[in-house]
Amino acid sequence: MNYFGAMIENSFFVHPSSIVDNGAEVGNGTRIWHFCHLMPTCKVGENCILGQNVYIDSNVVIGNGVKIQNNVSVYNGVVIEDDVFLGPSMVFTNVINPRSFIERKTEFQKTVIGKGASIGANATILCGIKIGNYAMIGAGAVVTKSVPGFALITGNPGRQTGWVSKAGLKLEFDTENRAKCPQTGDIYTLDKFVVSLLQ
Repeated sequence: MNYFGAMIENSFFVHPSSIVDNGAEVGNGTRIWHFCHLMPTCKVGENCILGQNVYIDSNVVIGNGVKIQNNVSVYNGVVIEDDVFLGPSMVFTNVINPRSFIERKTEFQKTVIGKGASIGANATILCGIKIGNYAMIGAGAVVTKSVPGFALITGNPGRQTGWVSKAGLKLEFDTENRAKCPQTGDIYTLDKFVVSLLQ
């Protein structure tokens, strides 16, 4: 059955204007706000927030603690790991060369958004790439290739303009390729274009 009406169903909330199709899986503590549609076979984890007018396609997998802002469509082929932030009206694609008169549903490309990554408002993510853990994609950026973890990407086409910490603050590496997060004090190292958090 579809869920209509403001209700708590298995400890998740669905606004009366939204539809969760039979077969969709939604985790405890998740809140689904106005005018959303979750298709069959999608999976949404625990403690997520889906803002107004969010569409989740079939076979999409969304982890725990994900926040999806207004007017975002997550298409078949997209995997979103835990603690990801998707800004208002950001865009996913799932076919690299779409034509309205050619059926390409068997050609959906997998796109993975790594744990803790943030994608800014109105950014566009081309299909078939991976956004690394804790990367930050600036508002309006157009991302055409995979992004390393902790990278800061801005512009069109998207280019790396720095590194960020888990807290989302810019990292400034010294001559020994070490940087300290100004908020948490965590220390990061940079080695061959790979940023690591020292434990």
